[in-house]
Amino acid sequence: MSMFENDQYRWRETYFVVFESARRPKLAAVLKKLGALNSRFALANPAAGPQGLFESLTVLSPDDFAALDICYLAGEEVREQAHELGKELRSPECRKEDLAKLERLARCDGRFDVLHFEQLLDSPSDELDDMFDPSTLLLVLEALAELTGGIAVDPQSGALL
Repeated sequence: MSMFENDQYRWRETYFVVFESARRPKLAAVLKKLGALNSRFALANPAAGPQGLFESLTVLSPDDFAALDICYLAGEEVREQAHELGKELRSPECRKEDLAKLERLARCDGRFDVLHFEQLLDSPSDELDDMFDPSTLLLVLEALAELTGGIAVDPQSGALL
């Protein structure tokens, strides 16, 4: 079940972790890595493909009033998008380590889409914004990038994380 189907949550943004599909982890490795990040995370709806390779997962973080849907995509379309993203993000202001990441993007043909959701409460929106915490998103992006040797990307802002 996607968090889109849960009326207690609203989608906020989508981030990517782009990597070489040969580095796609097994579901068990993802569960272990993300489960170790925070004992209060609830991992739901795990799905694996052939040979136990990761397909999708939902991470619920009640303390942060947040949830993440994570799904795997691969193939030529992902490679083309990664290549285009690399061209779009390149600028004269890029740091040396970011330039190296942009060069690696051209070889990437696998991607995790990380959809970030905010838990809705029966309270004024100003109060809700104070409670919604992006730390779950940042922890999970970093863990997935480490697990795959990939690159976390905020496509809306053009930032490499």
